[in-house]
Amino acid sequence: MVVTYKDWHEMLPFALHGYRTSVHTSTGATPFSLVYGMEAVLPIEVEIPSMRVLMEAKLTEAEWCQNRYDQLNLIEEKHLTAL
Repeated sequence: MVVTYKDWHEMLPFALHGYRTSVHTSTGATPFSLVYGMEAVLPIEVEIPSMRVLMEAKLTEAEWCQNRYDQLNLIEEKHLTAL
């Protein structure tokens, strides 16, 4: 896909998401957190939970490590299957 200036409307949601979830120096917070009172969770963090998401789930460190190790192994298996 060739990106031209005529395709700006297709990239607008990505630009707005980046703007709304980045910390601004004038306020020291993201616009999203100022409106909703919490940080935004990226869609990929739901699929492959990050440390922040897992802390909300109140997992122990050992459970988190085991979950993360399992996820990394699953990713490696998917890579090998793709090859």
